[in-house]
Amino acid sequence: MFELPPPDQTIAIIIVIFFAVGIHEYAHCKMADAAGDPTPGIHGRVTLNLTKHFELMGTIMMFVTAISGVGIGWGKPAPMDPRKMRNPRWDLFAAVAAGPLSNVLQAAFFGIWFRLSMQFAPEMLLSTPFLAALLHFGVALNLSMAFFNLIPFGPLDGHWLVGQLLPEKQRYYWYRFNRTFGMIGLFAIILILQLIRNSGGPDILWMVMGRPIAYTYQLFTGLPF
Repeated sequence: MFELPPPDQTIAIIIVIFFAVGIHEYAHCKMADAAGDPTPGIHGRVTLNLTKHFELMGTIMMFVTAISGVGIGWGKPAPMDPRKMRNPRWDLFAAVAAGPLSNVLQAAFFGIWFRLSMQFAPEMLLSTPFLAALLHFGVALNLSMAFFNLIPFGPLDGHWLVGQLLPEKQRYYWYRFNRTFGMIGLFAIILILQLIRNSGGPDILWMVMGRPIAYTYQLFTGLPF
């Protein structure tokens, strides 16, 4: 049965997701705009009004999975046209990479805030469940979103980054494959990996995503994930 966490945790998760998803998509659009592509601006996406950057299913998925401790999801795809960028190949690479990088920077911000709180105001941190939840999820969910989006498959940022490193012919077929089968394939792989884990098999998703998240979480906070 689906159960919401306590109200303080729920509010903390919503706040973190709002900034994690919104700033991630804004970073894509801002970098594309800075590279000379007017497309994000035409669609009204070069804005810090973060409500413009949300996609319903990706946001719901991130909230639901966040309750289990690791949030995976996505925002509204950033409209970009590399043909209008000054250096199409590498400007697109930078614009795509800006999204996950923004999440890593947000995680670092919450991690520094956590360490300072533990050093100078541990009593307040321990006695304020909302603050503790905000800092924990601020690191954990941003790292989850960053690493999840680096998976080189489906509509995720990782498939664009890999594509930009391929020769032109292979890049065309790589992008066509992901446009055709990417989203379905991504969900199928996640479902299959979940079934394998539930059957007593190895947790492959944890091995791919969880370990890097746990390592970086400990690096930022000083605590195990």
